[in-house]
Amino acid sequence: MERFIYLDHAATTYVLPEVVEAMLPYYREHWGNPSSVYALGREARRGLDDARDTVAEVLGCRANEIVFTGGGTESDNLAISGVALRLASRGKHLVTTKIEHHAVLHTFEWLERHQGFAVTYLDVDEYGRVDPATVAAALRPDTTLVSVMLANNEIGTIQPVAEIARLCRDRGVLVHTDAVQAAGALDLDVGRLGVDLLSMSGHKFYGPKGVGALYVRRGTPITPLLHGGGQERGLRSGTENVAGIVGFARALRLAYEALDTRVAHARRLRDRLVHGILGSIDRARLTGHPTERLPNNASFVFEGADGESILLNLDQHGICASSGSACTSGSLEVSHVLRALRLPNTLAAGSLRLTTGICNTDEDVDTVLELLPGIVKRVRELQPAVAG
Repeated sequence: MERFIYLDHAATTYVLPEVVEAMLPYYREHWGNPSSVYALGREARRGLDDARDTVAEVLGCRANEIVFTGGGTESDNLAISGVALRLASRGKHLVTTKIEHHAVLHTFEWLERHQGFAVTYLDVDEYGRVDPATVAAALRPDTTLVSVMLANNEIGTIQPVAEIARLCRDRGVLVHTDAVQAAGALDLDVGRLGVDLLSMSGHKFYGPKGVGALYVRRGTPITPLLHGGGQERGLRSGTENVAGIVGFARALRLAYEALDTRVAHARRLRDRLVHGILGSIDRARLTGHPTERLPNNASFVFEGADGESILLNLDQHGICASSGSACTSGSLEVSHVLRALRLPNTLAAGSLRLTTGICNTDEDVDTVLELLPGIVKRVRELQPAVAG
């Protein structure tokens, strides 16, 4: 295949060469167990401690408030279940939104089904944004935790997390935010956000897969989900993935050192995609908030076309993208995020997400804008009408 055009950075990113270089010594020379007292272990421990300091600096918190995990899903699970179970004697009511990542939603559903919790799932507006007043109105005397993502992975909408956190703090309710999609694109200073817990995953900002972090504000009551050797202050037992953690921290540092440059580049290409696609394809609509959205996220729905067919056609031209709809056993399933926007199926079935990254070029955008109108037209002609 010719050079491919990668426009699915919300799904994952490649690992930067500088990040790989930072990791290699912890595979080759400093491979000891960081819990060991001898020199080889102390070298690994030093890398782990330095990484923790780096992450804490980016988040504006103390190093001992950072817990390294196996990724964003584990961080979300630990934050939500860990707090909910620890505070169950105080109350068993939890609040979240209908557009959270499945790592969040499925955790709440598990707590409902197996632990007797009550969960309020809040509606969002047509742009996928939750009203802080709606969050405040949902709080009850037995509410212990609210979880609202910082930015949505499908439609890119940024949530008013800082305002939500202020309202919850006044009521003594803890706040978690899934910042997996926002890391490397938005300010993560936990003091300004006002959250008690914040989840991240390394592979979203040019770091390695299989490593994440959870910020846990000092004094936050939380119980571990993994039990064993007591690593990570007892909150995440298991020998630490030192090389991955070092790579995670290096990638995060690079992201925030170049934040303004990266954001400007991503936003410029995103805006070209948005204007070009809306201007050349009829019955197309931008999904998500028009301005309060991630700088690299361009998400659309095309009436009368299905997203999977659009993706397959793009793939034939070496263009990598994603859709919020999926074809399973011959039936088209619309994502829970698009359903929450209350879009008719004729629109929601034709979803496409293009997310730009640091190596994308104007030529990449030109190629998409040249090919996509014809692809959508062809899919519409071949695709039977989708029921509304």
